[in-house]
Amino acid sequence: MRFWAVSSWLLGSTLSPGANSQEPRARVRAPEMLRYAHDEDMNQETRSERSRAQILDGALKLFSHRGYGATSVQEIADAAGVSKGNVYHHFPDKESIFRELLDQYFQAMSTPEFPFNRALADGTFPENLESLGRAARETVRRYREHVALSYVDVVEFDGSHIRKFYSEMSDRFSAFLKAHGMEAELKSKLQDGLSPISAVMLATRIFYNYFSIEILFGVRDHFGKETDEVVSEISRILRHGMLKNGAPRKA
Repeated sequence: MRFWAVSSWLLGSTLSPGANSQEPRARVRAPEMLRYAHDEDMNQETRSERSRAQILDGALKLFSHRGYGATSVQEIADAAGVSKGNVYHHFPDKESIFRELLDQYFQAMSTPEFPFNRALADGTFPENLESLGRAARETVRRYREHVALSYVDVVEFDGSHIRKFYSEMSDRFSAFLKAHGMEAELKSKLQDGLSPISAVMLATRIFYNYFSIEILFGVRDHFGKETDEVVSEISRILRHGMLKNGAPRKA
């Protein structure tokens, strides 16, 4: 009976199973049913992707505000509006969710649209230091919760998830400068013996550190002056140093 029903369904039969059936059924052609099945698969895929995104969003808020150990899988499920089983359908364990969230941030940092990358590529270093400072502020604001996960990783995992990313940072900066044809020009501007990669990385870390304290820790104006003034002053020091011209310098 099941084979007959499936065959009739695919062939568009107008008869119901059984010799005594009197009422014809509406003809449904195979291509239409295949399209319907395809749409159902697409809907299922969309629902699955939406559930996964909700789980990651809920976990990001919990991990970044409460920490990893203080967050349970059930709490992640509740925050996402899904069942605990649904969480385990997408992720084998809680740590894999944590790793995925860090990977989201690391992948975003490698894209041309990332605020700091855009500012570095659009300007000429070190003339664009003020733009880099503003881009660092935009980055920390936009990815505040992801940035917080780095601190969670250091405290609760001894930095095991972020160590590889930071150990490869100089290689990524080198590849970026070469890809944009910036390395040779920058080297010609720097004092003898100074590395373009070190110069760009130093500026990057100073600005990121400043805005992490301001935005993540909630400490505004911790240099004792307005943020824009601090960005300008840091840029000046990085470009020209902090000593007056002619001031004695000890080796």
